[in-house]
Amino acid sequence: MLTNHNKAPMSPSKVLAAGFLVIIVIGTMLLLLPIASQGDIRITPLQALFTAVSAVCVTGLTVVSTAGSYSLFGELVILTLIQVGGLGFMFFVTSILVLAGRRISLRGRMLLHDTMSLPALSGSVRVTLQFMVIVFTIEIVGAVWLATQFIPLFGFWRGVYYGVFHAISAFCNAGFDLFGAAGSLSAYQESPSILLPFSVLIILGGLGFAVLADLMDNRFSLRKLHLHSKVVLAATAVLLVTGTALVALLEWDNPETLARGGAGTASRIMNAWFQSVTARTAGFNSFPQASMRNAGKLVTIFLMFIGASPASTGGGVKTTTLFTLVLLVRSLFRGCEDVSVFGRRLAPTLVRTALGIFFISLLLLAAGSVLMTSSEQAGSQEVIDLLFEETSALATVGLSTTQTAALGAGTQLWLILLMYLGRVGPLTIMLSLGRASGAKCPGPRYPVEQVIVG
Repeated sequence: MLTNHNKAPMSPSKVLAAGFLVIIVIGTMLLLLPIASQGDIRITPLQALFTAVSAVCVTGLTVVSTAGSYSLFGELVILTLIQVGGLGFMFFVTSILVLAGRRISLRGRMLLHDTMSLPALSGSVRVTLQFMVIVFTIEIVGAVWLATQFIPLFGFWRGVYYGVFHAISAFCNAGFDLFGAAGSLSAYQESPSILLPFSVLIILGGLGFAVLADLMDNRFSLRKLHLHSKVVLAATAVLLVTGTALVALLEWDNPETLARGGAGTASRIMNAWFQSVTARTAGFNSFPQASMRNAGKLVTIFLMFIGASPASTGGGVKTTTLFTLVLLVRSLFRGCEDVSVFGRRLAPTLVRTALGIFFISLLLLAAGSVLMTSSEQAGSQEVIDLLFEETSALATVGLSTTQTAALGAGTQLWLILLMYLGRVGPLTIMLSLGRASGAKCPGPRYPVEQVIVG
């Protein structure tokens, strides 16, 4: 009997890539509706597509003002896209089916396990519901706190709405805001009661669902955590401290950034901290990014490129990828064959995956730098600003040192592609187009021979 291979189920990587595309298309169509825009403003198809991709991929780059161009309906569409894109569509599908009393099939559990990077197939639905409780608890607490800060400024209902919108946007590392011409959080540069809650929401969203669940299951005992959680927490702590120190060192006396308005020492440290947090990969800013010195921009580019952690709401090559490569270099220096940390040895396939993600991401940035520089050569854009923009797109950050709307249509389309690749993952895209991960290569297995490197 012949087997019909055309009816074979889609791989998890293909489901993930196709699922995000479907959400983007739906979001674009909704944002094109007249009811989605304010007054006589008409959103073009490219603007709607760019906004939908940026929201679903939780980036925050915009070509039109969210507060100034979209109506309440349009803002709610964007907020929904942020929530679905940040937490993952499989997360929402499973949650809705479970709440409706529907049984999740084995195929659905496998997709859920792979697309959400769950630790094991067994108990995947239970873990998803646990994630749901954790996520919405954090968002609700964040919304309540931010609402108490915004109500005195904007009135009760608008303050509540601002609290909900920005709590979701911050936890999902999206970077969308409703402050319009105020310039993200620049008006609150001296407000720790706003910047610090934003920081907490961004960090929690960027740690990843598995780490949050692991911390709660072990009652925040670091000794009992899984290796993944230990690596994520260690890498996150190092990057936050190092990023804060470098931003403070390079921008301390810059009157347009940390020293704006004669800010004191505490304020400068707080904003250096916030810059270090938001660059991985939230997209809010407490001072104009274009006003940073080139060295400060380079540090921010590095932080954006690294990004958040796996199975989180953030992007980038991920903290665990950087940590793995650092451990690989350490093992080379020590002359060790194994890559190990915290009393555990990392699998060779994991190290190869980390190298692949890092190399592919660098290749995309290199190709994009040439394309964007060639496309925008007639303008006044500096190369470092274009690199900043495309890194922000690929790492789904949303920070910008230039006017994204002023870039050419070709450049904006490239940024759209980068945002999509950054959220789905370049390695996932390659797997969805090629052979399954772990599959044997076709052809014979050849003998080993050495090649001189270095």
